Amino acid sequence: MRAEVIHVVAPDEFNEYELQPELTERAGGKYLLVCRKGGSPSWFERVKMFFRREAIEAITLISEEPREEGVDIDVTVTETDLHGVYEVVSEE
Repeated sequence: MRAEVIHVVAPDEFNEYELQPELTERAGGKYLLVCRKGGSPSWFERVKMFFRREAIEAITLISEEPREEGVDIDVTVTETDLHGVYEVVSEE
């Protein structure tokens, strides 16, 4: 899966956010990466999305490693029972 990292939540910052208890429990000391699914769109894609009024698809990745905000990442994930939440299995 390709995604653009929008925000990173470290395990010691979980209490600063209103996270679902299930998400906090599942993360269990790992990092939460709030991402744009599909990666960073090109300028043309952004204009097209604007005129079509298409929203970005936000997802949350549970990762052992922190990532830099604003960077596109390629990872292999497994889906969780929480909507829009995936666990990172490996980096590509």
